[in-house]
Amino acid sequence: MADHDLSGFEQDTFTHEGATRTVLRRGSGPAVIVIAEIPGITPKALEFAERVAAVGCTAVLPVLFGTPGRDPHPTAHGMVRGALYTAASMWNVCVSREFTLFATRRSSPVVTWLRALAAYEHERCGGPGVGAVGMCLTGGFALAMATDERLLAPVLSQPSLPLGLTRRHRGGIDISPEELATVRGRCEREGLQVLGLRFKSDRLSPGDRFGFLRRELGDAFVAVELDDEDANPDAVLPPHSVLTEHLVDRPGERTRAALDQVLDLFRARLLDREPAREAP
Repeated sequence: MADHDLSGFEQDTFTHEGATRTVLRRGSGPAVIVIAEIPGITPKALEFAERVAAVGCTAVLPVLFGTPGRDPHPTAHGMVRGALYTAASMWNVCVSREFTLFATRRSSPVVTWLRALAAYEHERCGGPGVGAVGMCLTGGFALAMATDERLLAPVLSQPSLPLGLTRRHRGGIDISPEELATVRGRCEREGLQVLGLRFKSDRLSPGDRFGFLRRELGDAFVAVELDDEDANPDAVLPPHSVLTEHLVDRPGERTRAALDQVLDLFRARLLDREPAREAP
């Protein structure tokens, strides 16, 4: 693909506790926070955001790293340049205090900023609440954001933190026990549903992590696990990115069914219900 020129997306900034970041938006209706994976907001991530906007939601993409719209795999001749770009984005994440890559039982500090963004977008866009999609290194962020009752539709696409160095790392996710207990309580009291997506062979998002979420959240955790043959065969990397690089966007394809399941969750939780009313 070529670079995306960001046409059709509004650009703004959002500041919380002294941290200001660029935010892209498209659409109208209840907000869905789309948190891109490494190396950043790629053309494929923007295509996903367009699908979110098409169902009647406002896709909100915070720029946490990388250059929005840049294609990480431009051409065969640009592979080295693309690899260097991806490595640079990863390095910036590694040295940032906003991201916790290896610690277990702990959320990344940037989640606090994302919760504030979600609260702001809920106020701006209206509706019963907001949705959130995290991908790869940001996958678990959507779970930690669900401590806020405004988050009604959390989606964890190939959640990859903490990096799976040990069995303990692989059998957990980047959220503190206190925050996980809060999310579990919401699942029990409110019927909150957490949707998770991964390829079965994906070592970055190991099966033990989904096993942990099943034990902790019970039936409130809905897992979609795909085979390698379901992935886009033209993708550069092994099967990993369910909603973007490895999506086969044709009816009847399992990755397309996974995408439709995500969009259906947004419809059900954000569009097909009345806004919550305050008690008199």
